[in-house]
Amino acid sequence: MGILKTAATVAVASSVHGRIQRRQQQRWAAQDQAADLAPPPAAQPAPEAAPPAAPAQPSSVSMSERLAQLAQLSELKNAGVLTDAEFDQQKALILNG
Repeated sequence: MGILKTAATVAVASSVHGRIQRRQQQRWAAQDQAADLAPPPAAQPAPEAAPPAAPAQPSSVSMSERLAQLAQLSELKNAGVLTDAEFDQQKALILNG
């Protein structure tokens, strides 16, 4: 009699486990399908960075130093740190410095 109860318990447990597993798989499949249909999240714009403060430049700044500053400024613009307006403003300061 004990073996029959054990067998019945195992059968019920197996059946319950199978139903739970199928239900979870259906839920995960629905979530995956909803994620596939949902539009991708909007790209977050980079936070506005304050333009780098232009160091006080004496008028005797060498051309090589100015070119190095312009190259660094260009890298910042290409990386998206500076806007076109900020780039133009800083470029004017370097060239007129």
